[in-house]
Amino acid sequence: MEFRCLLFVLISSSVVLITQSDTTTKDPDWSDIVVTMVGREVTLPCVDWPLTGSVSINWKMKSPSVDHWKLVLSANERQQFSGAASKASMRLVDSNFQETGDFSLLFIPKMEDKGRYSCLIIQQQKKLREKIILLAVLTVSIFPSATLPQHSTLRLMAEVSPASAISEVTWLSPGGTPLRLARRSGGGVAKLPQIRLTDQGVYICQVYPRGNSSSPMFPFTVDLRVDGMNVASFTNISHSDQISMASLTQTPLTLACPPMRGDYVLLYWKPPDSRNINTTTLVYGYDRWRDRTEQSKTHAQLSLDGPLSTPKEGFFSFLLSPGLNDGGLYMCEVFLNDNVFSQRTLLSILQVKARHSPTALVLTCQYTERSQVKRVVWSHQNQSRTLKWSSSGPGRLSTEVPLSPTQDTAGNYTCTMLLRNGQAVKAVYTVKLPPKDNTESTTSISLPHPESNSASLLPFLSASLLLVPLVAAVAGVLLWRQKDISRRGIEQSLSHYSGEVENIYENPEDIRQVMDSCLLCISIL
Repeated sequence: MEFRCLLFVLISSSVVLITQSDTTTKDPDWSDIVVTMVGREVTLPCVDWPLTGSVSINWKMKSPSVDHWKLVLSANERQQFSGAASKASMRLVDSNFQETGDFSLLFIPKMEDKGRYSCLIIQQQKKLREKIILLAVLTVSIFPSATLPQHSTLRLMAEVSPASAISEVTWLSPGGTPLRLARRSGGGVAKLPQIRLTDQGVYICQVYPRGNSSSPMFPFTVDLRVDGMNVASFTNISHSDQISMASLTQTPLTLACPPMRGDYVLLYWKPPDSRNINTTTLVYGYDRWRDRTEQSKTHAQLSLDGPLSTPKEGFFSFLLSPGLNDGGLYMCEVFLNDNVFSQRTLLSILQVKARHSPTALVLTCQYTERSQVKRVVWSHQNQSRTLKWSSSGPGRLSTEVPLSPTQDTAGNYTCTMLLRNGQAVKAVYTVKLPPKDNTESTTSISLPHPESNSASLLPFLSASLLLVPLVAAVAGVLLWRQKDISRRGIEQSLSHYSGEVENIYENPEDIRQVMDSCLLCISIL
């Protein structure tokens, strides 16, 4: 028990000691932040009410890398002297600070002058007020230079030290549009690829301080000029091995780009089977910094949706659903600053079309970018059957199927295209047997047409007229029987109430007489 108590006391003491140590080494929070650039005159504000009596001011400075304060400047109403941390450019804004209450410090800083500054006001040998100001230094870099050749990539780099002094850095274009920024600790980089004359002007870097600050934002301007007489040339180009591939029409395929992160991508295309080397055209361009896309109408089925593509992060690949004439040479160029990475893809496209001639079904295999095609053949699913084919021109191979397919001629017809690198692609066309004839008999009822000869209706009408007397005779017999029944009167009523039912046809002989009369009339008809 005593051991447990001792252990608890030791642990508690350790915790207290560690906490006190952290507290004593932690710098006090600043009451103001000032951001400036190297070589630009800056004022550290320290303003109070006008004071009377004996008043003095002490400016001290502590760098981020050290843990103690150094005297910068000390002054009273009679004299002023500099301390160890003083610079030649340092001075008080107002030498009559006692009457104006302006104790601000002015100087031209260097990068090593960043850090915390203490403005200590002493009255009557007593500390009256102290203000801690954090001075942060901004470094702005422009690449390649402040005057750029056209089509070069502008890089605006901003970095604030110490980084803890700021919450955000932004860039605005001459038109006031925010530029996309790749953020880093204490700043970031904004880029504008393919600079044009319309991009020149004044760019603004905005620095937003963190914590207490008398200014919510510090703006800095950069004047950029574009040399309209010069165009940037990219000589540092890295080429990857050319890719050879084949595909069917309307089958999505991936056009690869170099796997390096880039600022923008350009995709060029040379039409298939073209002998003119000057037919290369730009079909797609994307600038991730401006989020701007340029696309040719001839390749509307092209998109930056490849499986490895994250365009806004700088990784590119294309998805293409090609038509027959979309084969050819594709050149994907990824630009990063002044470097270019290139990937070429030679693409052959295959498709099968069918048409009817007077005697046969003609199957034609069409293919483009023949320069890398080694062989194209037709085959039937019955491998023992040999097909005959013919060519009506370059990139066309046809075979014929009789118009009335049989068990031997129906089935799958395959056109196979083999590239020189061994890759093969196949297009299949299926010829089906004709449906079997329906031999089942059907029964139909025909009615006389209203416009037929009226003479054909005479026998039918005559027979109908003869049936009238017959129906009258039958009705007479039935009425006579009913009259006979009614004469029975009370007997019928009694039999009804006793549960018996009188049948008017209870005499079979009467029924036979009526039926004989009907049959006689029918035979006469």
